[in-house]
Amino acid sequence: MTYLLKQFLFVLISSITFAQTTKYVNPFIGTSNGGNTYPGAVVPWGMVSVSPHNSPASPTGYNYGAKYFYGFGQTHLSGTGCADFGSILVNVTRGEAAINENENKSEYSKETSEPGYYSLYLNKYKLGAEVSATERCGILKFTAEDNNPLNVFIETGKSLNLTGGGSVNILSDSEFEGTNISGGFCGEDNRQTIYFAAKFDAKPDNYSLWVGNKFVAGNNVSIRDSSVGCCFKFNHLNQNVLLLKIGISYVSVKNARENLQKEMSEQSFEDIRLMAHNKWEESLSRINITDKNDSNKVKFYSAMYHTLLHPNIISDVNGDYPLMGRKGIGKNKERPHYSVFSLWDTYRTLHPFLTLVFPEVQSDIIKTMIDMYKENGFLPKWELAGNETYMMSGDPSAAVIADSYIKGIRDFDLNSALDAMLKPTILKENEKAPPVRAGYHELLKYKYIPFEQDRNEAWWVWGPVSTTLEYNLSDWAISQMAFAMGKESIGKEYLNRSLLYKNLFDNGTLFMRPKLKNGNWLSPFDSLATEGSGDWSGSGGPGYVEGNAWHYTWFVPHDIPGLISLFGGNELFTQKLIRAFSENHFTINNEPDFAYPYLFTYVKGKEYLTPGYVKEIMDKNFGAGPGGLPGNDDCGTTSGWFVFSAIGIYPACPASGEYRIGSPLFNKLEIKLNNKYYSGNKITVLKKKESPSFFFLNGKKINTYSIKHSDLIRGGELIFK
Repeated sequence: MTYLLKQFLFVLISSITFAQTTKYVNPFIGTSNGGNTYPGAVVPWGMVSVSPHNSPASPTGYNYGAKYFYGFGQTHLSGTGCADFGSILVNVTRGEAAINENENKSEYSKETSEPGYYSLYLNKYKLGAEVSATERCGILKFTAEDNNPLNVFIETGKSLNLTGGGSVNILSDSEFEGTNISGGFCGEDNRQTIYFAAKFDAKPDNYSLWVGNKFVAGNNVSIRDSSVGCCFKFNHLNQNVLLLKIGISYVSVKNARENLQKEMSEQSFEDIRLMAHNKWEESLSRINITDKNDSNKVKFYSAMYHTLLHPNIISDVNGDYPLMGRKGIGKNKERPHYSVFSLWDTYRTLHPFLTLVFPEVQSDIIKTMIDMYKENGFLPKWELAGNETYMMSGDPSAAVIADSYIKGIRDFDLNSALDAMLKPTILKENEKAPPVRAGYHELLKYKYIPFEQDRNEAWWVWGPVSTTLEYNLSDWAISQMAFAMGKESIGKEYLNRSLLYKNLFDNGTLFMRPKLKNGNWLSPFDSLATEGSGDWSGSGGPGYVEGNAWHYTWFVPHDIPGLISLFGGNELFTQKLIRAFSENHFTINNEPDFAYPYLFTYVKGKEYLTPGYVKEIMDKNFGAGPGGLPGNDDCGTTSGWFVFSAIGIYPACPASGEYRIGSPLFNKLEIKLNNKYYSGNKITVLKKKESPSFFFLNGKKINTYSIKHSDLIRGGELIFK
């Protein structure tokens, strides 16, 4: 079959197969304005993401509109504030081969992206580049305008954040393999080796290896802390087209080779692209929208797309995966193993979304977390490729597991899960808490974490106020799971611990404030301070994590009625919360604030404020273009806020088993339910008016501004009138 005929058939088949959801996804959303997403090719929860690098200093290697193309990386993080991965960089040039990336870069044009596919045109070299992916492999297609020689460079020594070194081994005329060492996430000492196996569909006329900035002889090379790679030269190409397939593994080169064989084999580029697109269509069509506003559909499906990237699969086709702590190789042929747990962010929106719409995936994610506990002694906090980075604050794993359990996902080792949640909280006299709950021993001693922290210690508490509140929420989540499991004494103990937040509320200023060991408030106090919690820019005001007193004072999602009492009643609570919005203290790119627009639903007579604030945020802070996210997407967390808000419900408190009610964005939205976990077939959300005054679920009026998950997953119609 000729190349042109294949292209024709691909267009014909794709026009029939590609359905109604994927066409609304714009992968460029979040690629500017600090969203830190990437536009490249990936499938849902895929290990591999083949994406362009045009801004090597950015966390994803990409910033929309940057001038030069430097190559395609094979692995990426989506929406994080720090860089890692970006490994196995592939670039193409014409003419004399040169190692220097500034000599090889090219201006580009005709850039396009859709789920599972990305392409551009390299102006300098007069050739097109297209990429697609499977779960563990990437495919790159280069189409030249003429038959002049083509150079393909593969840089294996660098990642986006590190020149850690690597290796290359030429196996045959068209096959090669090797490794890359990446790491250094947010200044941490994590390191991970990524293995790859690659194959061209044509034989090069010659090849060469390099180390540093010099070409070297031989067919294999390995080095640490240095640039290293290979270059292949093709003097003539069949129909001026070259294909490169790359399999990735975090276990071994052998496994990378097997991943490549099992997932790509002899399929054409068009085959892979179509399979990738259909996987996205299958996942995204769990939610179907009926509405004439296409711009809002683009916002919604692009946000949903971003929630299905992390945590991503890290296990190979044979079930192998790196044990937590990089202590060896684990194996599970029954289910995938996951990685990239940005839990301080994702426990708020992403995991509740997966629990509702993709419970089978959330179940496997929880099983992975329990595996990590069994392998390394503790649940993950901010795990990356089998390494614990300990980034951010709190102990968010407890909230993720308890929330899923309360909502009906229970097909995991329940006793091990509860033991894992309890382990860092059970301390002997004078014993320091483990790093995953740094400072928890002080919380138990003082009934809050005091401001005085010795930064010379290996583990000190970043933001004692913020961390105290995070631990209180996690303890409440533990209590709810314990109660549901019939463990009353544990439930009562951790419920009491969850109320210790009251010790940091200052009745005089009506703020959560840092407190000293002697019980006095830290003075002077500036509620607007955003620096001083750490020695880096943006660390947060003294006592707070990446925020200030305005961002954390309402962060008691598990006891809003109790917080209202501390304020002195509904009126003072509401007045100050309104000030947070009117004086621009609320920020949608700061996770602890996320639920604040929904807190008005706890105050009788003020519930109407929630839909107004939510709609304003969705209209002003989210868009359909590259700058369409209000800041870091944090592995899909910010996108998750938009998805829930557009549906019309929000999971304001993990493990509560309820959603607060807002206002749906669309006239009609249908969520397909997984019958293995939930009794209903689908949830239909209908909007009858812009500003609802009451709600119905299956004809029954809802008298509160909350709805139980257990009622929702029975299916039926949720009507906003």
